[in-house]
Amino acid sequence: MRATTAKAAVRFGGRARAGVGRVRAGVGHSRARGGRFRAEVGHSRAEVGHFRAEVGHSRAGVGHSRAGVGHSRAGVGHSRAEVGHSRAEVGHFRAGVGHFRAEVGSHLRNRRIRARRTRGRRMRRALVALCVLLLAVVGAAVLAYELTVIPEPHPETAMQSTVFVDRRGVYLGRRGPVDRQEVPLSQVPRHVREAVIAAENRSFRTDTGVSPSAIARAVWSTVSGGGRQGGSTITQQYVKNALLSPEQSLSRKAREALIAIKLDRTRSKDEILEGYLNTVYFGRGAAGIQAAARNYFGVDARDLTVSQGAALAAVVNIPSYYEKAGSDARVTAKLTRRWQWVLDAMADSGAITPGRRGAARFPAFRFYPPGATDGQRQYLIDAAASEAADRLGITQDELARGGYTVHTTFDLTAQDATAERVADQPSVRGVQLHAAVVALVPGDGAVRVLYGGADYARQPFNDALAGAVEAGTALEPFASVKPVAPLASLVRGAAPTPLGLASAYATAAAGGTYAEPYTVQKITRAGRTLYAARPRTRTVLDRFGAMLIAKHLRTGPGPLATFTGGAGTRTRWRTTYDDRLAVTTALFARHPAHGAHPAGTAQLPEGASALALRVTADVQDRLAPAASSRPEPGAAPHTPLLKRRRG
Repeated sequence: MRATTAKAAVRFGGRARAGVGRVRAGVGHSRARGGRFRAEVGHSRAEVGHFRAEVGHSRAGVGHSRAGVGHSRAGVGHSRAEVGHSRAEVGHFRAGVGHFRAEVGSHLRNRRIRARRTRGRRMRRALVALCVLLLAVVGAAVLAYELTVIPEPHPETAMQSTVFVDRRGVYLGRRGPVDRQEVPLSQVPRHVREAVIAAENRSFRTDTGVSPSAIARAVWSTVSGGGRQGGSTITQQYVKNALLSPEQSLSRKAREALIAIKLDRTRSKDEILEGYLNTVYFGRGAAGIQAAARNYFGVDARDLTVSQGAALAAVVNIPSYYEKAGSDARVTAKLTRRWQWVLDAMADSGAITPGRRGAARFPAFRFYPPGATDGQRQYLIDAAASEAADRLGITQDELARGGYTVHTTFDLTAQDATAERVADQPSVRGVQLHAAVVALVPGDGAVRVLYGGADYARQPFNDALAGAVEAGTALEPFASVKPVAPLASLVRGAAPTPLGLASAYATAAAGGTYAEPYTVQKITRAGRTLYAARPRTRTVLDRFGAMLIAKHLRTGPGPLATFTGGAGTRTRWRTTYDDRLAVTTALFARHPAHGAHPAGTAQLPEGASALALRVTADVQDRLAPAASSRPEPGAAPHTPLLKRRRG
């Protein structure tokens, strides 16, 4: 029992101790919680301390802000005081303005009253001043008009070139400082005149010579510093081109207008148009319609078609640009549009019919710029210019500036064919082959071909006119006859000129009648013939002597007589003739100068005889059917219209 009780006591004691342990554990936990709580309380107190510090700072900031507000309120007080002063000053100013307005109103009322009282007097004064000003302007204009003198044309405007054409009128070349030739208005077709009027000044027939709108544009352009203005009338353009300097100024424009008005009142419209057409620049170096027609289309002004005339009229607007028409596609296209515009204007004005307008086609232009010129043509111009100056009794300088047209006896087609044939001959190294070809009309003396060299620039010396070529056997047919002067001295020479020898055989072809060679058929200027050639003939052989010469010549199946001679292998002569044409070809060769070695005689290259045969035959074939220009028997010879100077 006691054991049981002891055991129970022990169990109870264990439980009690366990309970005490648990109580102690709970107390430890509670203390731990208390520690943590106290720590949290510490933190909270620290935060409260920080908060109180911040609150302190905030209160200090509020104090500062209140102090700033106090200062601001003091500033606002000062500002309000200044605003008050300003308002007081504005009040004073308004009061001053009120007084000023009152005074101005009073003054204006007084002026209106005075104006109403003096209105009539002031209007009368203004009217008088306006009349005086108008009278002064009119008087100044009348005085300026009366004092205006129409000046003479510029010397360079009056200068003309002299043109050379072949026997068919084909252009050979010109001599002179400018490319210009005057033609009368009657030689300019009506459709060409109307084309220029349509392009440049459609009111030309009715205006007074000036265009007020064009003058206004020019004045405004000059004042504003703009570009040059066009649009002047034809009369003004003529005055500017021919009578005044090209200076761009108000004074020159005013003088131009005065001269244009006076010109329009003192000369006919046709006179003005003629002067304009003979001086206006068309490009391609051509001044005037005649030179333009020749340079653009290769014809005279009188032969211009409707299409060609309209094209030239269109060119006048910008000649330096449009001169490339025919060789520049863009320029040609632009000129085509302007050409159409000119034709449309001509149709609208009745200058051409709608049918002619519809049939018009843009013309073909000569190529520009021109290519290399055939240099041997200058030989022809030299010979003709010398003879023309002698026939007119003037110097060659006067001839070049005189505006003449020299109609030569040359046949350009045969001349060019001869040049091409000679040029085809193969060259030989170290040897220069010289050729001279002369074709004459027997019994007349007209020179159809005068080939004296391939290039005038390299050799201005004319072998056909002045070249002394060793004759050798070329004159053998004349050994059995005794001609009289001038043939006597010619056939006795050892080295005749090709022209001289050709004239000798032409004498034989004409049955003994010698005809002095000439190269100028006619000389004209402005449509008037100043000189007409006549054959200068004389009998130097009788018929028997001519027959003796013919016996030495080989005669083919036709009437053509041929003789070939020369000096060994140094020279070759070949002559053929009938009663219509005598052709002589002379060939010789030279070694060109080289270093210290002078030029010297050379042997003719192989093929020289064949060349002489081909050249002579070509000329005969081209010219023989139309070579005769001999006057009809019994016809009166042509006589020069001017006194001829003989050397």
